[in-house]
Amino acid sequence: MLDILYQDEHLIAVNKPSGWLVHRSWLDRNEKVVVMQTVRDQIGQHVFTVHRLDRPTSGVLLMALSSEVAHRLSLQFEQHQINKVYHAVVRGYVDESGTIDYALVEELDKVADKFAKEEREAQQAVSHYKTLSLAEAPIAVGRYTSARYSLVELNPETGRKHQLRRHMAHISHPIIGDSRHGDLRHNRALAEHFDCPRLMLHASHLALNHPVTAQPLVISAPWEARWQHLMTQLGWQNQCPEYREVEFIRPIIQDTEVS
Repeated sequence: MLDILYQDEHLIAVNKPSGWLVHRSWLDRNEKVVVMQTVRDQIGQHVFTVHRLDRPTSGVLLMALSSEVAHRLSLQFEQHQINKVYHAVVRGYVDESGTIDYALVEELDKVADKFAKEEREAQQAVSHYKTLSLAEAPIAVGRYTSARYSLVELNPETGRKHQLRRHMAHISHPIIGDSRHGDLRHNRALAEHFDCPRLMLHASHLALNHPVTAQPLVISAPWEARWQHLMTQLGWQNQCPEYREVEFIRPIIQDTEVS
């Protein structure tokens, strides 16, 4: 069973585990661990997806309980009226805060997108970040006798594919556990020394105006046990999102229209 973070007659939000698909595709038709089907069976009601999280990313996943509410939520996501806050563990010491404004060309999957047009224009992509804690671990990585890591809070203003992973790699602070854009040596080091073989990216908070009542709504997802273990090992246990007030890098938009 999945951890339900919020539910009313219109919406449901769950804490998606790392490694779970949001829904099946023709590439994963035999996959047994799928969020949509699990939630549907858990609550005995059809659910509608309105956004996605990558398979290795954990955290708040919001779904609608009707097609009309799904349409309203999808519009909010498209119009950047929903504020998303992630947490990530990245390589190196990151500056206190900043904004990454770096356009991205859509990444194509070798199998799923093999017939897609290759020549694509770069799309605007903006991410904000804030460093919460720094740590130096006594583990040898490459030619260094110790390894430095940062716990960062990330707030994507746009929603491009793998945006946060690509943006952090762009500023030379890749997210730990990212096999495509990250540092494989650091990925292996944390997996071996701290038993944390996963992408260290978590969707911690989602803030929106309720699509039916228009009331502000903040949904938060706690970190899973393996993530908590790493936080303790690096001395970051007090940074767990459910133990502190939610502070968004950008303000929650308050003017969503309800038809």
